[in-house]
Amino acid sequence: MPGIDTPAPAGSPPGERAHRPPASGGPVKARAENGLGQLWLDRPQALNALTPAMVADLTRHLEQWADDDSVHTVVVRGTTPRAFCAGGDVRLMREEIRAGRLETTMAFFAAEYALDELIATYPKPYVAVLDGVAMGGGLGLSVHGSHRVVTEHSVLAMPETAIGFFPDVGASHFLPRLAPGWGRYLGLTGARTDAVGALRSGLATHHVPRERLDDLIPRLARDGVAALDAAHTPPSDPDPARSAALETVLRTFVTTELADLPTALAALPEADDALAALRAACPASLVITDELLRLGSTDPLRACLDRELATARTVVAGHDFDEGVRCALVERGTRPRWTDDDVHQAAGRSGS
Repeated sequence: MPGIDTPAPAGSPPGERAHRPPASGGPVKARAENGLGQLWLDRPQALNALTPAMVADLTRHLEQWADDDSVHTVVVRGTTPRAFCAGGDVRLMREEIRAGRLETTMAFFAAEYALDELIATYPKPYVAVLDGVAMGGGLGLSVHGSHRVVTEHSVLAMPETAIGFFPDVGASHFLPRLAPGWGRYLGLTGARTDAVGALRSGLATHHVPRERLDDLIPRLARDGVAALDAAHTPPSDPDPARSAALETVLRTFVTTELADLPTALAALPEADDALAALRAACPASLVITDELLRLGSTDPLRACLDRELATARTVVAGHDFDEGVRCALVERGTRPRWTDDDVHQAAGRSGS
C-alpha cells in the first residue's frame, strides 16, 4: 500500500514529521504510526478532486486500519492549503459518458458511496481536517465521520445544482439533519459557508486555527480525540450582520415550498444571493434535490445512498449534466441551456 509506514528520515523525531506526508506514493498517501492512521489527499493541481484510484486507496487503508489495534484514530486531510477535497472529478465523468462509458462512471459512484458508508459506520474516531475548499464529494469524505475540523480558511459547499446534478455522497441523509433551514439552503442554492456557518449548521464539530494544525497531530496521537476539545477555538464571525440576515433566509427555507421560494426570497433584501443562485440553477436539479432531501429526512443512510445511485444513473446520462459541466468547467462563462425553463416545468415533466 503506497506510503504506509514510510521510515522516518535519520535524526528526525516522530513529532517533527507527524504532520508531513510520506514522500512516496500516489494521490493518496498514508502512514500508520503512534496510534494514528493518517491519510493525505495529494492531487493539488485538481484541488484533490477524487478519482476512482483515490477512492479505492482510501477504502483499502480504512478497511485495514479498522481491524488494526495499533491504530486508535484516523486523520484525513489534504496536502495543499487550498483544499481538503473539491469533490469528484466531474469533467472526467462527462468525458467518460460522452465516450459511451456510462458504466465506468456508475462504478465510480458505487465505490464512492460505499466509501461514504464505511466512514459513517467506522468503528474508530475519524477526524477530517477541512482546511481550504471542501465541496461535494469532499463533504462525503468528512461529514459522515465522527469529527470534522474547520479552520479560518475553510470553504464548504454542495454546488451540484449549478451543474445539472444534485447533492449526492449521502447528502440526502446529512443535509436534512443539519440545523433548521441549512440543509435545503445549502443543497438547493449551492451556497458556500465558512467555519462559522459550518459549526452553526452542524457540518463541522471543531474549529482549530490553521497555524495550530501541525501541533494538533501529535496531540491526537497522545490523547485521542480529546485533543480536539482542547484545541477548539470558537471562530470570530467576520460579518455578524450578514449572519443575522442569513437567519431570516434560513427560516424561509424551512417554511416555503420549492415553487414559492423565488417569490418569498425576492421579498427579502438579504436574500439576493440565494435568489440569484436558485434562478441560475438547473430547474430539474432543484426538483430532484428537494425530493431527495424530503425522502432522506426519515430514511437511513443506506436507503439514501441507494436512491442517490439510482438517481445519478438517470441524471448523468441526460442533457442537463452534460450542459452544466460544459458551461462550468469546459467552456467557462457560457450560460447553460437547461431542459426546463423553471421548476414548474421540471416538476411537471418528472410527475412530481
